[in-house]
Amino acid sequence: MAAAAGTAPGPASDAAIAEPKSTMLTTEAPQIIEHCQLSITYSPTDIRWVPSSARFVAIGEKPRGTGALQVYELDGGKAKLVHECEKPAAFKCATFGASLVEDRHLATGDYNGGLSVWDLNRTDAPVFAAPKAHSQIINCVDGCGGLGIGGGAPEIATCSRDGCVRIWDPRVPDPVVSLEPADGETARDCWTVAFGNSYSDAERCVLAGYDNGDVKLFDLRTNTLRWETNCGNGVVNVEFDRKDIEMNKIVATTLESRFRVFDARTLHPTEGFAFKEERAHKSTIWRARHLPQNRDLFATTGGNGGLNLYRYSYPSKRTFKDEEGHYRGVAGSVELLNSRVLSTQPMVSLDWSRDMIGLACAACLDQTLRVYIVTKLDKL
Repeated sequence: MAAAAGTAPGPASDAAIAEPKSTMLTTEAPQIIEHCQLSITYSPTDIRWVPSSARFVAIGEKPRGTGALQVYELDGGKAKLVHECEKPAAFKCATFGASLVEDRHLATGDYNGGLSVWDLNRTDAPVFAAPKAHSQIINCVDGCGGLGIGGGAPEIATCSRDGCVRIWDPRVPDPVVSLEPADGETARDCWTVAFGNSYSDAERCVLAGYDNGDVKLFDLRTNTLRWETNCGNGVVNVEFDRKDIEMNKIVATTLESRFRVFDARTLHPTEGFAFKEERAHKSTIWRARHLPQNRDLFATTGGNGGLNLYRYSYPSKRTFKDEEGHYRGVAGSVELLNSRVLSTQPMVSLDWSRDMIGLACAACLDQTLRVYIVTKLDKL
């Protein structure tokens, strides 16, 4: 993969990235309330809300190395198990990407490098399968498009330990795009992938994060590397604040307790995207998830079992012209709204409900699934 000209500068000093302090009054701050907790007999790896329903899906690895898939439904103050199945390969990641919403099809990646799409009404066999999508474990999967006018083609992105990022159209058996290390280049473990900039039938980008701290933005329309930077530590998760709009913000979380929020509206030819870097959780930051109803609110989950809620505020001016006549972006500020340690083990996955603001589900390595209600988000 060729290097782009616009590589952003390295990490700021520790003094510049102290964990933000909340400035909200306690009575005004959103509260994180546990709705229910479930004990499970496998190690969870991902959890997702089923669109337009009160159900969520959890996946993971059973002690004997097989895959677990469970569907739960909220019923009053409890969550009841309505379906479960076991598959030969352990599951690593899952998504209800935009391309899969209408049929509620779940895309999964497994430890053997297989990609599958499941109809949750009948999980005896996948509706799409690429058993050898990658030569090694699929670390992350994301979906986009297929929502009618302006939605673009339905596609699924996968990334793997083999260093490849591949784009799949579930209507055809082979990948439509394969982004692979160049000849002679060492393959880096790609930990995370996300779609974005999909605001028309033609435009779409995919963002990938790697174990060496690299973040790469690929333009799928022009088939080029649009931007890259290095975050200083392995990148565990990346997410656009919205996939179906012109690029606005990107959050990248890393090992060593750090995350960056990039302003993705203005790309400087040498300095890249402006960003704000913060500390959180005093451990690996496993996930960043934007609130579907408000793209300026997002949550992070940590290896300390913590859940942090943040609000991003834009600067008074988002761009300025430098001495060479190029426009530069200006990063905004990040405010910590609430922070709670909710588990004794890492919280490895979190998902917000698209249908009810503040409703979230989480998976933790203490073999528990949790449902939370975060209050007052509609007032921020």
